[in-house]
Amino acid sequence: MSSNYWLTNARLETGYQFNNGIITGTKTEISHLLIKDGIIAKIISADETITDDLPKKDVKQFLILPSFVEKHCHLDKTLLGDRWRAVTPVKNIFGRFEIEKTVLPTLETTTQERAEKLLDIYLKSGVTHVRTHVDLYPEVGLKNLEEVQKALQTFEGKLSYEIVAFPQHGLLLSKAKDLVREAIRQGANFVGGVDPATVDGDIEASLQEMVELAVEGNVGIDLHLHDADHLGIFTMKRLAKLAKEAGLQGKVAISHAFGLGDISEVQAEAMAEILADAGITIITSVPLGRKFPPVGLLHRKGVSVAVGCDNIFDVWSPFGNGDILERVSRLAEISGWSNEKALAQTLYFITGGKTPLNSEGKQIWPKVGDEASIVVVDASCSAETIARRSKRIATMFKGEIVSGSLETSKE
Repeated sequence: MSSNYWLTNARLETGYQFNNGIITGTKTEISHLLIKDGIIAKIISADETITDDLPKKDVKQFLILPSFVEKHCHLDKTLLGDRWRAVTPVKNIFGRFEIEKTVLPTLETTTQERAEKLLDIYLKSGVTHVRTHVDLYPEVGLKNLEEVQKALQTFEGKLSYEIVAFPQHGLLLSKAKDLVREAIRQGANFVGGVDPATVDGDIEASLQEMVELAVEGNVGIDLHLHDADHLGIFTMKRLAKLAKEAGLQGKVAISHAFGLGDISEVQAEAMAEILADAGITIITSVPLGRKFPPVGLLHRKGVSVAVGCDNIFDVWSPFGNGDILERVSRLAEISGWSNEKALAQTLYFITGGKTPLNSEGKQIWPKVGDEASIVVVDASCSAETIARRSKRIATMFKGEIVSGSLETSKE
C-alpha cells in the first residue's frame, strides 16, 4: 500500500445534539482524510472533490476512532492456542505461583506462538499499543522475555509496545533483582513488582528496590497491588512519596490497586490528590465480584486512569477474550454511565486519553498532524461503540491497515 493516500467517506464526530439543554445524541459529518507518511495531513468535507490522483480507501461512512491501547496484559502467560484447561483451585497466591511454574514448561505450544495468537486478536479488536508484563524468576530466567520479544518482532510495524520486567513470584522473595536489571538492559521499559506486603513480606525494602532499579535503568515502575483496604493504601502512599523523591513523577503505574475500592469516598478523594501529585497512573481490569478503584472519581481529580484486560485464558483465569472494548464497556455498565456524554467519554480509558469530543463537546480528534492510528467501527458514534461493543471493520497503525480491509480505488 502507498504511504500516501486518501481515507474517504469517514464518519467523524463533531459535537453533541441538544434538546432543551439535554444531550440527545452526537453530531457527525462525513469527511475525507489525507494520510501522508503515517500522519493525518489534511481533512476535508466529503462534499469537496479530491483533485489529485492518490489512491483512495473507502471507509463507506463507518465511524473512525483513535485506535485502542491495552495497558495490562501478560503475553507470556496466555494459553491461547494450547489445549483447554480450567483453573486448578489453590489456597493462596503462592499456590498459583507453583501451578504456573509446573504447567507452562509442559505446554505443547511455545510462548512465542501463544503470544502471537493474542497479539493477532488485539489487532482485530482495534488495539495498536500493548503493555505486557513478562515473568522473571530463577527457574525461567529471561526465557519469557526473549520469547515475547520474538513475538513482538513478528508484529513490527503493526503495533507499538512496552515491556514490564515482572518478578511475579516476588522481587525480594524470588531474589529477582539481577534478572530485572538484566531485562532492563535487554529492552524492558518498566520495573515490575507484586504485593510488597503479602508476597515480599517487607513493604519498605520491596518498594525501595523497585525505585532503585527504575532510577538506575532510567525506566518506569508498574506495580501489581492486590493488597486490600488500608494495607494497599499504605503501600500506595509510600510508593507515591518514594516516586516523588526519586524524580519518577509520571513514570509510575499501579495495576489493580484494589485498596482504592475498599475505602470511603472522602478517603478516595484524598488518595486521588496524592496519586495525581505523584503522577501515578492507575490501571484496572474492571474485575467482577471485587471492588475496584473508583475510576470516575480518580479521573475527575486528575489521576491518569487506564483499563486493561489482564488475564486472558491462563492458569489464573479461564476467561477473557482480548477485546479491550468489551472490558471498558463493562466499566461503563458497572459505573452506571449510560447517557450519551458519559458513554462517549469512557473511550478515554482505552485510547491513552484520546476522544473525538472533549467533555464540553468540542471536537478534538482527529486533527491535522495526528498519527494515523485508527480503528474503523460499525457504529454511529463513540457512545454506541462503548455500549454496544461495536464490530471493528479495520485497524490502522501509523497509516497502514494492519487488520481488516477497506476498498481501494484510484478513481
